Amino acid sequence: MYNPQSLRATEFIDHEEVLASLAYADTHSADAASIDRILAKAEQRKGLNHREASVLLSCNMPDKIQAMYALAEQIKKDFYGNRIVLFAPLYLSNYCINSCVYCPYHRQNSHMPRKKLSQADIVREVTALQDMGHKRLAIEAGEDPVINPIEYILESIETIYGIRHRNGAIRRVNVNIAATTVENYRKLKDAQIGTYILFQETYHKQSYEKLHPAGPKHDYAWHTEAMDRAMEGGIDDVGLGVLFGLESYRYEFAALLMHAEHLETVHGVGPHTISVPRVKKADDINPASFNNGIDDDTFAKICACIRLAVPYTGMIISTRESQAVREKVIHLGVSQISGASRTSVGGYATPVPEDEASAQFDVSDRRTLDEVVAWLMGMEFIPSFCTACYREGRTGDRFMSLCKNGQILNCCHPNALMTLKEYLEDYASPQTKAIGEALIARELEKVPSINVRNIARRNLEAIGQGKRDFRF
Repeated sequence: MYNPQSLRATEFIDHEEVLASLAYADTHSADAASIDRILAKAEQRKGLNHREASVLLSCNMPDKIQAMYALAEQIKKDFYGNRIVLFAPLYLSNYCINSCVYCPYHRQNSHMPRKKLSQADIVREVTALQDMGHKRLAIEAGEDPVINPIEYILESIETIYGIRHRNGAIRRVNVNIAATTVENYRKLKDAQIGTYILFQETYHKQSYEKLHPAGPKHDYAWHTEAMDRAMEGGIDDVGLGVLFGLESYRYEFAALLMHAEHLETVHGVGPHTISVPRVKKADDINPASFNNGIDDDTFAKICACIRLAVPYTGMIISTRESQAVREKVIHLGVSQISGASRTSVGGYATPVPEDEASAQFDVSDRRTLDEVVAWLMGMEFIPSFCTACYREGRTGDRFMSLCKNGQILNCCHPNALMTLKEYLEDYASPQTKAIGEALIARELEKVPSINVRNIARRNLEAIGQGKRDFRF
């Protein structure tokens, strides 16, 4: 029986409850009155439960879908404004002892070059990322406790935080590594990580075990209960995600929301972020070999319904997706994107074609960071490199309380403008800088507090004079 208070994966992700939710959605998805009631609840900005959100996802009435999209866009603006946070992944190692059938890092892949960055390599990679203008990284590594032990991850984080190059500095390192122990999560917390990210891949237990035939990741419970151990270890910002295409998208959607409900019930705080990757082509991986792929319209509806169900969470979309897809879903609730990503080990300092052989997946959006920044500003979004909440202690329930009552914008909006100003001064092309300066002038006048606006204006002037790292 579904029990969000349980710490057992098979109880807070209850298979029968997922199926019952899908049946409930089938019954109500063509009922206009039911859809209107659920949308009216979503308008309260308090979220939806997994059954209600599943009804919306199953609805195929064009006018109701457009209402969902309009509401999702407005809710995103209400919670996060028009800012879009930018980050880059940094792949440390592709050594892995798992046999995941959707990932080219699987241990049976004998022709993929295996690479692991030394600390000197990391300095070169991070320096290249700083030269682009990045301030926030998500580090990634295959699961291999001998070659990629927790000590290597911790040393790499320390190296990253210690690198200073021109005006560059990585201000926050998020971590996407395999499920581990409470003790190791405490070590990551002590290393001052930002968000701990772990994709479930699929919540369908039977499919999960087939897709992970060997290696530590085969253990469904160990993997699915990782966020509880992370929070027990003191990490209060965690990021969920599924890999759409492995199992029925409706099943994954309902189970993902059940996981979010579980975290909120047990720990008092839901996921800080939710990611929505899709299976993509990579080395020896062909997406067509999986039977649950979703088209772009379905993908867009998933993003909108997640925003309605968990309005407070950050939503992430990577360069797995094309510019056109990213442009669509940014208007439907996405609040964070990667830019100028390389998914190969060592791909930033030495971006040569042969490096792509070590890539985890093919990148669809290959624009430079400057091009991405200019594109966002052309749509009247504020590209944000802000990490102030992490560094000011606005994490976990403190962040969520500010977000849910709408106060986080008082911090996010001016911080986004200041970090954009830093980017424009230090890294932008002349054309991008001109667009950005005009955007900052317009957006500064939207800061509701006169006092905050005046402080931000002084800080922006100081940044233009060479000073850095102002934050609220």
